[in-house]
Amino acid sequence: NTITGAAWASGGNMGTGRYILAGAGTQTAGLGFGGYAGAIKDETEEYNGSAWSEQNDLNTGRYALGGMGTQTAALAFGGQTNTNLNNSEEYNGTSWTEGNNLNTARQKVVGAGLQTAAVAFGGVTSTDLANTEEYNGTSWSNANNMNTARKTATGFGLQTAAIVAGGEVSGDAGITTVEAYDGTNWTAVNDMQRIYYANASCGTQTDGLVFGGAPGAGQSGSQQWDGTNWRTSASLGTGRWKLGSATAATASSALAFGGGPPPDGNAGTEEFTGETTALNLKTLTDS
Repeated sequence: NTITGAAWASGGNMGTGRYILAGAGTQTAGLGFGGYAGAIKDETEEYNGSAWSEQNDLNTGRYALGGMGTQTAALAFGGQTNTNLNNSEEYNGTSWTEGNNLNTARQKVVGAGLQTAAVAFGGVTSTDLANTEEYNGTSWSNANNMNTARKTATGFGLQTAAIVAGGEVSGDAGITTVEAYDGTNWTAVNDMQRIYYANASCGTQTDGLVFGGAPGAGQSGSQQWDGTNWRTSASLGTGRWKLGSATAATASSALAFGGGPPPDGNAGTEEFTGETTALNLKTLTDS
């Protein structure tokens, strides 16, 4: 067999460099929106697998928001301007439309799922939150809390099969704690190998990838999740934190973009290709 190792490669730069942004979509149909870089950003950009193009702006510019879904059916929720927000907006591939609000306004929130079946969790108001809310395409409803309140975590998967990994707790201490959500309850599962927060991710509850983040000026490391355990994977070419990702991408075909450190934010994009194995066939000749 011939084994090709996992690797990150540079893609086209975003039109607007920024950090504390959100994302959706896949590696060849990505979406980045919101964020901050000297000012609050409302810009939305689409990625086609090689280049970014400017699209219609969010109705409410914001940063530290959550995002999920696909390039043609995305969801933006929560975040911050000069106050914590509960606003939700839906993207249809062209424009953003106001939807019903979260029950709890919050920033540094994450989630998982699709535009019509989403789950949002964690974040911070004046205190760190364990709150979970589910979205059915119309309204948000309160669900059971996480076991550990946290902010600046990362999340991936579906509304009925999600993972929350890492984050910060009171005092801004990073944690390795991971929990799995089954659509009703959160259950503690195996911790990440090392502390990461303000990071990004994609994949499913049984095959996920977490990359970048803090502490420090920007981490480049990534960790793969197989549904039970974590293992180290290939490093980003550029360490970055508070970055965006194509949240609907698979763990073997990820997209990372933007991120800090501040003040201007990073416009760089990187594409991940997971490890592959191919048969190396040879013909033997008897002479």
